[in-house]
Amino acid sequence: MEVASHQLSVWEMVLHAGPMVKFVIFLLLVFSVASWAIVISKYALFRKAKDRSERFLEAFWKSKNFAEAYRVAQDVGISPQAVIFSSGYMELQKLNRSKGSGGDESFEKQLATLDNLKRALRKAESQEIARLGRSLAVLATTGSATPFIGLFGTVWGIMTSFQDIGSRGSVSLAVVAPGISEALVVTAAGLAVAIPAVIFYNYYSNELAELESEMQNFSTDFLNLVERDMLTRKAD
Repeated sequence: MEVASHQLSVWEMVLHAGPMVKFVIFLLLVFSVASWAIVISKYALFRKAKDRSERFLEAFWKSKNFAEAYRVAQDVGISPQAVIFSSGYMELQKLNRSKGSGGDESFEKQLATLDNLKRALRKAESQEIARLGRSLAVLATTGSATPFIGLFGTVWGIMTSFQDIGSRGSVSLAVVAPGISEALVVTAAGLAVAIPAVIFYNYYSNELAELESEMQNFSTDFLNLVERDMLTRKAD
């Protein structure tokens, strides 16, 4: 019966733990809630980005001109490729207005137009990557920090257990085991928080890299279309 009285559940171990261990567990709980909130929100964000990008690209390649594609981009909503195209299209509109209505374009002006367009597209790409990758650093921090936070709680709990042993003057297993078990629960909690955070950080990092590659490919295709349009107008 004496041994059975020490067979505490995990929840009872947490309740019987000291103030510092309880604080560490609370800190781990905060990290866990934050990381899972990010995991769920990123899942919805990346799924929506892929879905709307597919819709935009399908409509973009069917469009007769850039103006029609721009209207499609406005209707599609938040899509990385649509945002990049909109930024490039607005830059082209600004450049066309600044040129006015006089004369043919020189080769230098065409190069300047392409350089300005490239900068606008690169800026839009960077902004979209930053938007899609926002909060991923929290997952990385959770994955790297929480095991050490849990280890700190374990070390603190073991220190407290040895102090209790010294004050009681007893080293029986019945005295040592509960305190050590309570301390080890914190390490397990730290690993339980860290492992999913690391897995999803790597997963979403790969998803972000894939989207970044798709954005760069679209920017290249858009620039090729603009260059082809310039050459066609020059030939005419």
